[in-house]
Amino acid sequence: MPFMRLSRLQFVLVIMLAGRLLADTQAPAAPLLPPQFGGWKLAGATRTSSDPAVADPVNAAVLKEYGFDDFESATYIRDDGRKLMLKAARFADTSGAYGAFTFYKTPPMLVEKIGDQAGSLNERVLFYRGNILIDAVFQRLSAMSAAELRELASGLPLARGSSQGLPGLPAYMPPQAYVKNSARYVLGPTTLEKVGSPISPQLVDFGAGAEIVLGRYATSGGEATLMLISYPTPQIAGDHQRKIDAAQSQGAAPAAIFSRRTGPIVVVVSGAASQSEAKSLLASVNYEADVTWNENTYFDKRNNIGNLVWNALVLCGILMAFALVIGVAFGGLRVLVQRIIPERVFHREEPVEFISLHLGEKPSDLGRET
Repeated sequence: MPFMRLSRLQFVLVIMLAGRLLADTQAPAAPLLPPQFGGWKLAGATRTSSDPAVADPVNAAVLKEYGFDDFESATYIRDDGRKLMLKAARFADTSGAYGAFTFYKTPPMLVEKIGDQAGSLNERVLFYRGNILIDAVFQRLSAMSAAELRELASGLPLARGSSQGLPGLPAYMPPQAYVKNSARYVLGPTTLEKVGSPISPQLVDFGAGAEIVLGRYATSGGEATLMLISYPTPQIAGDHQRKIDAAQSQGAAPAAIFSRRTGPIVVVVSGAASQSEAKSLLASVNYEADVTWNENTYFDKRNNIGNLVWNALVLCGILMAFALVIGVAFGGLRVLVQRIIPERVFHREEPVEFISLHLGEKPSDLGRET
């Protein structure tokens, strides 16, 4: 009977947990675009979809590789009659939104301070914040357009937890001779083919957990492509570097390719770079194993080192005072007992005789004494 009651309890708990998970799964996601912001008001209904082909029919597979979740578009108007077209794409994490931003940005774009990163070209502004990518097209720009988009960015429903972190691989791209807006962050084979990679997706092997960032660099002979391929471990990276070198020797890869491994990163240089320039570009990428200590460091009264030293001094003072009180009490008790019961407790009634051996005296002297 106790076993039957335990089984029923477990069954009820499983049903409750399954219902909670089902409710969380069916809960609708927060709307991407607000009804109004910065003087802009929503005109008509928004268009929503979870199909990447609706967001971009040409690059639907690319969006899927970046972890596309859903899409929303809307038209906004102002009192003066101006219009603004907004498209918002939500991804599974910040890495997906960042990768999509690098895929859609173009070299002529100017850098803007909107969201996490932004670029603008004429009336178009492209930016991302967290895991959301925004593509804004103004009918006519004004001096306040950037400020209005910053207000929009601050109100976007962001993802929580670890999904807010950016990938660390782009930080290893050297800034010297870098061609502006040429970096591309890649997470899948379709995207890799579209950005013009010198290495085929088969050699990269995304099934091994690879992620890629590549960019163009100016050299004396033209532009060269620097490609960083990150793998989970240095051993996997070493195996794939040997495969790349073998494919090059067999003619299955471009002839003008130089490779090097640093930690779990395989560095590849191709294009119009001389051997010395290629080696210099390879040497500028060096992996460093950083340990991040993300535990909160408090600076309150309890965790202040000065407060600890002060408490230690107070403790020493208390111990000294306690020792002084004990010494005075013991001495006073001895004097009090001596006055009440003289020569009973702390003194002997008769003097104690000591036996003296007289080791330093001669036998004749001892005889005279006797």
